Amino acid sequence: MHPPVPLLLPHKAESTVELCSYIVPKNTQVLINVWTMGRDPNIWENPTSFEPERFLNSNMDFKGQDFELIPFGAGRRICPGLPLAYRMLYLMLASLLHTFNWKLEDGLKPEDMDMEENFGLTLQKAIPLKAIPIKI
Repeated sequence: MHPPVPLLLPHKAESTVELCSYIVPKNTQVLINVWTMGRDPNIWENPTSFEPERFLNSNMDFKGQDFELIPFGAGRRICPGLPLAYRMLYLMLASLLHTFNWKLEDGLKPEDMDMEENFGLTLQKAIPLKAIPIKI
């Protein structure tokens, strides 16, 4: 997964809880590292490789029920924009595929692509994607 930011906004523990054998005291500020969650080899096979086909026959629900994949949050605090994002995804992807001629630059092979990331307030690729519009 490639989240837009490595850490979610800070949360505060409403009560003292035990989480994976750790005690989290009440009012503790908690930061969730979604970058690490998306690359956990205990959850994902080959977590650093781009394999969208891993989701083809999956019953995993992105709407907040399966906690391996929660891009929109979960429960009562789930993102209210989820239905719009879900509908717009197909339109945006179709627009990108229609508008750009997708190919690798200078005979580059997919396995030779640099997928490293630059860390900061947001995540971005170390080497940006180049999109070249085609004439219509």
